Amino acid sequence: MAYTALQQMKNKNEKAFGKAIGPIQPERHYDSFDHGLKAMALRFLHVRCEGLCFRAEEGNDYLGTSLMPGQIPYNMQMDINRLCLERELEKFIDSGSAEDAYTIYYCYLEMFFGHYGKSKKMVELLSEFESNGSSLLMKHRDHYSHSVYVFALGLAIYESNTAYRAAFKKYYGFETKDTDTEAEHAAACCFLEYWGLTSLFHDIGYPFELPFEQVLSYYEVTGRKRGKGNLFLAYHDVDAITKLGSEAKKQFVKIYGRPFESTEELFAFSITEKLGAAYDFTEEYMLGKIHDKPISPDEFNYFMDHAYFSATRLYREIENSIGIEKINEKHVDALTAILLHNSLFKFAVSFFNGKNYKRPLRMDEHPLAFLLMLCDELQCWDRTAYGRNSRTELHPLAADFDFKNNAIHAIYYYDKDEQEKIDAFKIRYRKWEDGGETGDAPRLKAYSDMAEKEQRFASDIEKIVDLSDMPLAVVPNTREVDRKSKHTYLSTSNFLHLYDFAVALNARYSYQGKEKDVETEVLEKEFEALSLEYQLSNINQAKNFSKYLDALRCFYTDRPVDYEMIAAFTKKQMEVFAPMEHERWIREHISMGWTSGDLYEKVPLSEEMMSRYGDEKTARRALREQLRMHKLALNGAPTQVEIFAHYAALPPEEREKDYEPFNSMLKLIKKFDGLRIYRLD
Repeated sequence: MAYTALQQMKNKNEKAFGKAIGPIQPERHYDSFDHGLKAMALRFLHVRCEGLCFRAEEGNDYLGTSLMPGQIPYNMQMDINRLCLERELEKFIDSGSAEDAYTIYYCYLEMFFGHYGKSKKMVELLSEFESNGSSLLMKHRDHYSHSVYVFALGLAIYESNTAYRAAFKKYYGFETKDTDTEAEHAAACCFLEYWGLTSLFHDIGYPFELPFEQVLSYYEVTGRKRGKGNLFLAYHDVDAITKLGSEAKKQFVKIYGRPFESTEELFAFSITEKLGAAYDFTEEYMLGKIHDKPISPDEFNYFMDHAYFSATRLYREIENSIGIEKINEKHVDALTAILLHNSLFKFAVSFFNGKNYKRPLRMDEHPLAFLLMLCDELQCWDRTAYGRNSRTELHPLAADFDFKNNAIHAIYYYDKDEQEKIDAFKIRYRKWEDGGETGDAPRLKAYSDMAEKEQRFASDIEKIVDLSDMPLAVVPNTREVDRKSKHTYLSTSNFLHLYDFAVALNARYSYQGKEKDVETEVLEKEFEALSLEYQLSNINQAKNFSKYLDALRCFYTDRPVDYEMIAAFTKKQMEVFAPMEHERWIREHISMGWTSGDLYEKVPLSEEMMSRYGDEKTARRALREQLRMHKLALNGAPTQVEIFAHYAALPPEEREKDYEPFNSMLKLIKKFDGLRIYRLD
């Protein structure tokens, strides 16, 4: 039984109203015999994370939020939150789109940081820099969707690999036997929280690295290599972001028994404690390497390490969001895993490509760092190329994984239309072999790293992390590009306008005729009062708006364009997209385990319900959320034709109730960063 709080509410409802009453157990959206990436990641969330974020002492309360606060038990809300994450991860793995990556960040921040709004700027910054500034670089590819793929890979490896699970559980003090189900669930929930922190935010420091690379790219365009004689950027006064406050110092004395003046000192201590003896370095040595990262890039072959800034920036976000008093050793482990993942471990600890090479990292030495370095290397497919050279290089567009038997078997697919490049490489490579393999081997990044006999891609990974308990096999292949999976439409803006769009959608019923008078802060506060499920419903409606506008030959953008702006939708226009929105709503409710029915409107209400909610209308709304039943929902797997027919059969007042509110929404979105809707003709 994966969703226990939902089952408890079902048992209570059946006792009160009879059998066959909800909530129902969410359907598993994977094949039990499938060992691929999606199946393993979803199985981890669906089965292994039972009891995620539960409060034992509040299991039967009504402190949870659904459409409104106090409608459902707290643990029931936590079960629904986990289901939200499961469904959103499924969407992302299917599409790989930035919009679907966004909702994974949204779920994680809502579930583990308190609410998305506090960390909105951190999430936006990487997206803004990559989409607007990366085209000036010679080499750069997406790190936003990449990080969510890394997150999914880690979940799949934890689910499938017994050695890694045992190493993680032992490292963090959990019972290592898989037969202890309570400890198993607790360990999985712990892993989800701290692996999510590690993986999703490991690249948020790129906005500090990109300006550095932009300056050097100016020289590379002229054919000069980076190095002495080139102008380069360095950061000074870094203590502005690394210095620890008095409360933080006290907290770390409690945790580690010694004071630290800065995050650099904290990180150096933690890394040395874990790896110093095994790799023969001192805390002083490690502190020097960390300290010089931002201020002396010339000491690191003229490279700026985004990992330094990712760890430092994320520490501030944790401190400001959850509070310094809640920071623990596992937070620091996530931060040091991030700090190590890019170059620090490779070039300052293991020296993986030199004469002084020591050995790869074992999973039991730093489980989070091990997994991040592994998954960061494995995730090289389906990454938008921004840099000048990156756009012309051959990179894998898709990948299939098989995680059975505690191993990783990966097939990376390249564009079939690039077969001519691949054939030419193979000819050059055979000539190089026949010529005695003198000189450098021919390269076709990244295909050659997987296809050549040296297996550079896999062998480099094995130099970084010890895969003796996780055998890796990599095979390159080709396939046709599926360009429809990302559902790209003409509407363009920073996709993070989704949040603003969703806030306006949520408010469209409440402020008709009063749009000018309401402040955005009020709208956001009302939006934040919703449960994660209802927030995501608005966000997913916002995602689909580009599809609806495309059907109307319209689009939205935050840039001034020479097209006619739409101030209001006509009834005819809304008759086009209203059935499409109804289909989205129906499928969303089926996916989230809602059933069709109107029992909540008809059954006699108990004295307990009336006493708890005060009036009949409020009580019946709460009962609807507790039953997870809606009179407009459908059961089963209806076709689009059936859903459109269901919409057409609705009473006129139901079909038309969104018309004017949608026009109110058009006025409300103008309050957010100049987003406007235009007509093509």
